[in-house]
Amino acid sequence: MERRKFLNALGGVSSLLMTSPLLANQLKTTGFSRAEQSSVMSGIWKFTVGTPEEITPQSTRSVEPSLSGLKSLPDIKVCPVEPLGELNKRGVVIKIPLKKEEYIYGLGLQFQSFQQRGLKKMLRVNSDPKIDTGDSHAPVTFFVTTSGYGIFIDTARYASFYIGTTKHKPKLTSKKNTKEDGNEVGPLNGAYLRKDVDSENEILVDIPHVEGIDVYVFSGPTMLQAVQRYNLFAGGGALPPRWGLGFWYRVHKNLKQDEVYSMAKYFRDSKIPCDVLGLEPGWQSKSYSCSYVWGKGFPDPAKMLSDFKKDHFKVNLWEHAFVHPTSPIYKDLLPYSGDYEVWGGLVSDFITKEGRQIYADFHRTEHVDIGVSGYKCDECDNSDFTGPWSFPELSQFPSGADGEQMHSLFGLRYQDAIMSVFNGKKERTYGLIRSSGALAAPYPFVLYSDLYDHKTFIHGIAQSGFSGLLWTPEVRHAESNEDLIRRLQTVVFSPLAMINAWYLKNAPWKQIGKKANNEGHFAANWEELESKCREIIELRMKLIPYIHGSFVQYNQLGIPPFRALVMDYPDDPAVRNLSNQFLLGENMLVAPVVAGESSRKIYLPEGEWYEFWTSKKYAGKTEYTIDVPLEQIPVFIKAGTILPLAKPSLHTDDPKSWQLTALVFGENTKPAILFEDNGNYAPELKEVRLIWDNKKHEGHLEREGKPSDHQYSVIAWKFII
Repeated sequence: MERRKFLNALGGVSSLLMTSPLLANQLKTTGFSRAEQSSVMSGIWKFTVGTPEEITPQSTRSVEPSLSGLKSLPDIKVCPVEPLGELNKRGVVIKIPLKKEEYIYGLGLQFQSFQQRGLKKMLRVNSDPKIDTGDSHAPVTFFVTTSGYGIFIDTARYASFYIGTTKHKPKLTSKKNTKEDGNEVGPLNGAYLRKDVDSENEILVDIPHVEGIDVYVFSGPTMLQAVQRYNLFAGGGALPPRWGLGFWYRVHKNLKQDEVYSMAKYFRDSKIPCDVLGLEPGWQSKSYSCSYVWGKGFPDPAKMLSDFKKDHFKVNLWEHAFVHPTSPIYKDLLPYSGDYEVWGGLVSDFITKEGRQIYADFHRTEHVDIGVSGYKCDECDNSDFTGPWSFPELSQFPSGADGEQMHSLFGLRYQDAIMSVFNGKKERTYGLIRSSGALAAPYPFVLYSDLYDHKTFIHGIAQSGFSGLLWTPEVRHAESNEDLIRRLQTVVFSPLAMINAWYLKNAPWKQIGKKANNEGHFAANWEELESKCREIIELRMKLIPYIHGSFVQYNQLGIPPFRALVMDYPDDPAVRNLSNQFLLGENMLVAPVVAGESSRKIYLPEGEWYEFWTSKKYAGKTEYTIDVPLEQIPVFIKAGTILPLAKPSLHTDDPKSWQLTALVFGENTKPAILFEDNGNYAPELKEVRLIWDNKKHEGHLEREGKPSDHQYSVIAWKFII
């Protein structure tokens, strides 16, 4: 009964304006209207302007809110902000007041900016965004503020956000003002000019071509808790299988089956950890557009997948959603696709149930049933600048969506189609996606980009956490050995640790030059570089228990596992524009380094912090300039933390992956909470606590329930004072 009430509230009427044409006409003449707020659940409110469109992120979602997670947050009865709405000839405008010292974050994967106040953004799906206009692989019409609330505009339109940038013209008034209300006045022909000095302290959201909109408000009361509510409203964060948190390697696009075997053998023989091998376009009979049929270079994919499973490799397949005429599903998808092609292929309408099912059924029988573990869903974004190659905004789809709406939703509903494959098999997956959007937190897909600036990639890790997104700064080529090492150090501290060697026939540490690499000309000292890279990848394997525990918190409580410092320390002015370092979980601060830097500035927030490599203690609320030796990425652990590090293993199935060394940083430690995950579709997560007795200086492990086949053990405790 409680769940039904909640879902009714999501679709119920709580209006700024009712749908009456008379009221709509009144609004056009009277300006913004105050809201009649309606509570969806504690801490969440919905407001409706006019008649919203039928196709939105909320109306097309397939994952329900996490009620248990939402109940764990503080009970909030009073809405923290009052949005106003206006219907006009353009569409709908939403006005949200801003305090003078209130800072804005989010709006999806914004590569070129971090704090958004003072900027205008038009949120539009577009690949390779190089200027700060709002274009993004993953624009999200959600933002959060340092005042401890978030706003979600439920639209698939290209909405424009004016974030404290507008300036109203003065108004004439007959009343002489004494500036008691903070407004400026001046005489003009017997009247007075009245200028609203607070006009820049507001957000205006312009949503054209609509007759109504839903606005959701998420209270915290803290900034982090507001993000949690949004993520839990979306369904809770993704929980990858442990193998997804291991190391990934994507092979050259044209490798054939026997060559992929050789690459797998190289990793095992060289003792380099790897859990996932990714196949790029060459595995298919046709790509650009896609057939989804195994090509001649893979004569026995079922045997290959079976052999790789025995050797503890998962296989991930590259594809995109544009269907080649030779594909067995082409004819069936004709009625469930858009009226324009991309690369000579159909654009599937994944908003329709039929379109998703046809697509999913083929993937299940031809791929997943024989052992494929996931997909890299490429080029589901849009492009105006590199081609252009995608479908136009004027496209029409059977679901009723036009091209603009479909661009906004294509990546999301594509994830639905792929997820239905694994849901039908009752298997967990972890994959890659090149476009996502609103309410995406539950999807086990990680964003990536064709851009390749290392500083931008670091920024993306911090930025993505505001909007329920995951981002990988994948490693492709390198300009130097130093560049390769610095990029690899960054990626092992990200949601998905991957080398994407789709244009390199050999591992990049053998030869960083593309032409020489593909011709088999290796560097003279490549084994030395290989050894350094192996150590970095082994560090990722050590971190898996801690990263997995952070993802469980994401799944159950909506806490982003990778996030900007401002989310946890919103009152600290020093972190308001800090995006080149980030938090991994609550207790680890990571500050990646780019090639060419021998030192870098690092800010540590309140508390005491220990440098991971040297155990040196640092005071918080202070900026430091530290040396950054090539072998070390700056990592700091908060005092009072127990950090569990696993024995490095070649894959996550290895029992060594469950054997821990517990590092105890300082006195007054809090228990480290881990989760034993049996890997099932609906995982049984047994809580494990690592506890340190500060008086006796000894530690012990407490386990929930009976021991299982996959269980943690502590082989050593190390106290660091």
